[in-house]
Amino acid sequence: MFSYSNTDDVLLQNLGRQLKQMRLNRNLTQGELSEASGLSRSTISEMENRGTGSMSSFIRILRVLEKLEILNHFISEAPISPIQLAKLKGKTRKRASGTKTKPQKEEPEW
Repeated sequence: MFSYSNTDDVLLQNLGRQLKQMRLNRNLTQGELSEASGLSRSTISEMENRGTGSMSSFIRILRVLEKLEILNHFISEAPISPIQLAKLKGKTRKRASGTKTKPQKEEPEW
C-alpha cells in the first residue's frame, strides 16, 4: 500500500483512508470522533478524504481510536552498537595475575 514510487499526495490519501477504516471499525461517526477528539468534523473529513491535517490532529485521532501503538514504529530507540557497548562496559578482567611476592633479600654468607 505504501511505496516509494507513490507521490506524497497518494501516501497522505492512503493514510486518510486508513484513519477512516479505523474509525468505522470502532463504529464511530465523524461527529462522534469530532466530539471525542476536540477536532471539528470538517478537519476529520479533510484528513480522511484528502490526507490533509496536522500531526497534532493525527495523534488526537489515534488516541481516541486507541491506536497510539502505531507510533511505536517511529519512536523506537536505536540499538547500541557492540563497539559502544564495549566502551560503556569498560575494561573487565579476563584472568587473574596471581599475588606477587617480593623476593626476599638473601644475606651474603661471607
